[in-house]
Amino acid sequence: MSIYDPLRDYLRLQKLREFELAFLEIEKLIGRRLPKSADRPQWWANQKDGLRPQRDAWRDAGYDAFLIKGRDRVRFCRVS
Repeated sequence: MSIYDPLRDYLRLQKLREFELAFLEIEKLIGRRLPKSADRPQWWANQKDGLRPQRDAWRDAGYDAFLIKGRDRVRFCRVS
């Protein structure tokens, strides 16, 4: 079980092709603060390279994630 499973479960329930979540909203879902490295685009990278449980959460739900730099927000886009 990953700490990001609640994020995955939330994303699976979404019907929109694209939407944004604030870091604070994601932190409420997972029950803890995101790591400081979450403010870097690399943390939100969608490619499979190494062990990244956060990426597995949104990819397993059918989304890609993109950091909106400087706004502490992430755009999730459904993968077709």
